[in-house]
Amino acid sequence: MSLHGHEPHDAASNSKLNWLRAGVLGANDGIVSIAALVVGVAAATSDVAVIFLTGIAALVAGAVSMGLGEYVSVSSQRDSELSWINKEKRELEEFPEEELAELAELYVKEGLSPALAKQVAEELTAKDALTAHLKLELNIDHEDLTNPIHAAISSMVSFLAGAIFPLAAILITIAAGVDTTIAIITTFVVTIVALGLTGGIGAYIGGGPVPRAIIRVMIGGAAALAITYGIGLLIGHGV
Repeated sequence: MSLHGHEPHDAASNSKLNWLRAGVLGANDGIVSIAALVVGVAAATSDVAVIFLTGIAALVAGAVSMGLGEYVSVSSQRDSELSWINKEKRELEEFPEEELAELAELYVKEGLSPALAKQVAEELTAKDALTAHLKLELNIDHEDLTNPIHAAISSMVSFLAGAIFPLAAILITIAAGVDTTIAIITTFVVTIVALGLTGGIGAYIGGGPVPRAIIRVMIGGAAALAITYGIGLLIGHGV
């Protein structure tokens, strides 16, 4: 029999929300990692071919890494969810009365009177016992589990979408003959604006404070760009 308080009752969240969050995180990672890389390389050389090849290689590698990482992570979560579902199925088959009593007890803890909690538990059990237990005990909808493939694709596509902004900014400005310093500044501005958007969207989706999230991600991005720019200058002057 499952014991309330000994199982992860908040183990799963809505798959659509996870999909959106994975997309936002992927875009944010694409923006920061590619922007930091191309700015660092541009600080060392203004050769468009070198910046282009470096950026494309990092873009592909980053997208694949994001996709694989998300797939492994979500697959592990899904395996855990399936394990809890199978465990609950066995308990309902082997201990139906105990599970009914447990469900009623959980509704009492939610604020219902014992009599009403028992009635609700009995009616839900008669309709779909597994769904009732999974939703109340584990917050799992067994018909809407997180899909690792969807999450992986979302991360890959969003990484590529985010990475395009700093890569395009640095390549277009340098190819146009703009001074390297101006090109780097332009890329810096584009990157910070893009990060502000992803930070705000991510906070909105997660229900967190939007201004704080925007400031936090913009400061982090600016720090990453400053560090890689400094490293690029040191390497460029040392070569």
